[in-house]
Amino acid sequence: MPITYTSGEQVEVYRFSVPATILIPLIALFLQAWLPLGLHFFSIFDLPLLVTIAFAMARRGQISGLLTGAVIGLLQDSLTHHPIGVFGIAKTVVGYGASSLGVKLDVENVGTRFLVTLLFYVVHETVYFMVARGLVGLKLEWSWPHELWSALANALVGVALFAVLDKFKQRT
Repeated sequence: MPITYTSGEQVEVYRFSVPATILIPLIALFLQAWLPLGLHFFSIFDLPLLVTIAFAMARRGQISGLLTGAVIGLLQDSLTHHPIGVFGIAKTVVGYGASSLGVKLDVENVGTRFLVTLLFYVVHETVYFMVARGLVGLKLEWSWPHELWSALANALVGVALFAVLDKFKQRT
């Protein structure tokens, strides 16, 4: 599964319909808020993060990726007991990075999607940890084995989710 570089002329930019743009993140947020209550193992997944990565890589615009990450992150913050902005900052960084990388790589490739999701899960968790612990003062513990297993699980789910979300993409 090679990662290939694409030139600016080869990059296809996609968009999502207004209902998909609104409903897909809301469904991901709803599932993220309610599924771990009954299925505790589901808490290792971050569906809003996966939707942020997928939307940012498909749209391939840094501003839209940044805004997508910020909005989804802030909505996720509103559903937690943590201070508003912690997920917002982390997902903003990921949205910007994923959209920037989406221009440079062939993100339609399954291997690339897997590696990008793996990378951005670790980036998200690192930024989240630094903001939550350093700026907000939350008492969090970092565990490399847990984070790497979670990154692997999210990357696998992300590849499947991206295939589903591809059905909603429209060429610009």
